[in-house]
Amino acid sequence: MTTKAELFAIRCNINQAIHLPNIEKIFIVIDSIHIARRIFDSLSHPYQSQSAAILGELRNFFKRNINSSIKFWNCPSNHKWPLHERIDKETKELNISPIFPCKLSWDFSKKSEYDSILNNWKMIFQASDVKDHYFINLLNENSNSIKLYAVKDSPWLKFFGHSNSLYARATRAIINHAPIGEYQLRFFVWKEFKFLCSLYPIELRHHILHECRHFNNY
Repeated sequence: MTTKAELFAIRCNINQAIHLPNIEKIFIVIDSIHIARRIFDSLSHPYQSQSAAILGELRNFFKRNINSSIKFWNCPSNHKWPLHERIDKETKELNISPIFPCKLSWDFSKKSEYDSILNNWKMIFQASDVKDHYFINLLNENSNSIKLYAVKDSPWLKFFGHSNSLYARATRAIINHAPIGEYQLRFFVWKEFKFLCSLYPIELRHHILHECRHFNNY
């Protein structure tokens, strides 16, 4: 399990435990104690939303009774604790048929969040005055615009995601934010920019990408 998933599992268990009547002590048995330490880590980390939610539940738990306590037991799976193996076996054998299976999966939640962010970005981008000036229109083999998609195996990230340097250069080319004459002219209008190719007085992205012999297709 990922750190985020394990913290979420701890959160669910604590939430269920504190809502049971007459509960004063909670024992969390975990095979990765370093993940439990994230809950009480005050420094900035990617899982603070989960940690904050857990701490909120615990705050209410401790307020209810001054004798309340919680303990974390580190029990690595390779120790072969019988109860650990029993829970692992019962969990794997448990077969639940959810009412809305597609809406309960982690992938569905991730996709919903991604779609929301992408739709919001499209609305902002369409209202922008500079979108037609600097963003390159990426086309597929059928000359259709490539749909924005930022997850694994996306239509365009997969072609240069293997190299950080190539990824950075491709991004600069897409947004026309590269150290070429066309970009520099936007900020230094009084300067003269010479281009290696005699056909154009200044470096243009389109010429570099599609016409200039000084640069290869890659």
